[in-house]
Amino acid sequence: MTRQKIVIDCDPGHDDLVAILFAARHMDLLGVTTVHGNNSLANTTRNGLITLELGKLDHVPLAAGCAEPLAQASIGIGEGHGASGLDGASVPEPSRKPIEAHAVDFIIETARAHKGELILAPIGPQTHIAMALKREPRLKSWLREITIMGGSTTTGNFTPAAEFNIAGDVEAAWAVFESGVPLRMVGLNITRVTGFDEGDIARMRASGKAAARVIADLMEFYLGTQKARYGLKVATMHDVCAIVPYVYPDLITYLHTSVRIETAGALTRGMTLCDLRHPKGAQAEHLRHRTAPNCHVAIEARSRALADAVLATLLTYD
Repeated sequence: MTRQKIVIDCDPGHDDLVAILFAARHMDLLGVTTVHGNNSLANTTRNGLITLELGKLDHVPLAAGCAEPLAQASIGIGEGHGASGLDGASVPEPSRKPIEAHAVDFIIETARAHKGELILAPIGPQTHIAMALKREPRLKSWLREITIMGGSTTTGNFTPAAEFNIAGDVEAAWAVFESGVPLRMVGLNITRVTGFDEGDIARMRASGKAAARVIADLMEFYLGTQKARYGLKVATMHDVCAIVPYVYPDLITYLHTSVRIETAGALTRGMTLCDLRHPKGAQAEHLRHRTAPNCHVAIEARSRALADAVLATLLTYD
């Protein structure tokens, strides 16, 4: 069976690390690109290289990219990941360096080489994707799909309306959602209740595998910040939720509908306005003020089964 081709654009991040390792086991991971977001570009790039070395993924190139958003000021780092963006475990500094190519160029050239096959997974701010679509207009026809971890059908986490990845570069998100490329979006409504609990972390430690012990240390730190900040009982695995449906399509349910990015609201800038007025069979074409569907939006998940599937994958790393 042919493995699906994917490039992950990310800002590692504890949950980004898990997404990369999961994708590498089940898909043809053609590359990783790193962007500003959870931390500085220097740290997200370092953390991406650490992840690839942890998984012994020497064949996967990493290209660094943009250190700031397209137009807006930086919103700062995601403090739940610690000072480095990947606190909680003692890991050696990476021995690898990023490749010479800029992330935007890498995305364009990889899509050119795999026309109609490439899944692009932005699981941080979407700066690179917006820039790539602007630089190479043919990219929208070369991509198979873009799968986004970002937004929410309910509340945000950066503001009451805006989720962190969208808030990190609102104009870039607007450009991606308006691009016409087939889109999937998995937002906080799914990801904030999907993750590893204390029992999962204990299973990692009990496995006796070195990689699993490192991941357990990382997840224990991350679980602590999620408990302290949000009262959650899981180390939220936001980013891997954007990857899992290509491997286990029955674990997340989507609704094809309209998602628009609010760019101007004084209180709602960065909001993903999802038209959910028709999930129970209502005829969408009869809805007032309807805009054309542009995205498959995650509305339900089998969160425990998803976490189990991801954990089983992580335990294959030795």
